[in-house]
Amino acid sequence: MPDSLTLKINGQSHTVQVSEDVPLLWVIREHLQLTGTKFGCGISQCGACTVHVDGQPMRSCQLRVSRVVGREITTIEGIAEDHPVKQAWVDIQVPQCGYCQSGQIMSAVALVEKNSNPSEEEIIQAMEGNLCRCGTYTRIKRAIRQAAEKVRNA
Repeated sequence: MPDSLTLKINGQSHTVQVSEDVPLLWVIREHLQLTGTKFGCGISQCGACTVHVDGQPMRSCQLRVSRVVGREITTIEGIAEDHPVKQAWVDIQVPQCGYCQSGQIMSAVALVEKNSNPSEEEIIQAMEGNLCRCGTYTRIKRAIRQAAEKVRNA
């Protein structure tokens, strides 16, 4: 029998009727129709489903919805269009197919908001597990450096 759970997503409260063990990804996509967060592998290995929970990047495909009740959840739709990371993604033309990009952006936003001067190794570590089949890793790293500089100089 479904439970009534209230989640705070992108600054708004949403009450959904779902079992407590349903993955957050399915609540976001199917119940709330926020389709920017993607289903990739389903086993927390590709990063396409990355969202922020209390500011930390987390894989939503394996995260039970009951674990995020009372916590602040941010999806790609909750990141401002003028955020330095999103702007850098456009400036540098990072995406090819674009499928992984919401997860990539969510991990990059978490990084530059925590560390506005990341080293190459810190960028690699923060982005580890975000897979890009098109191989745009060089552009992703360049966009992160540009965004971090904007954050640093803001």
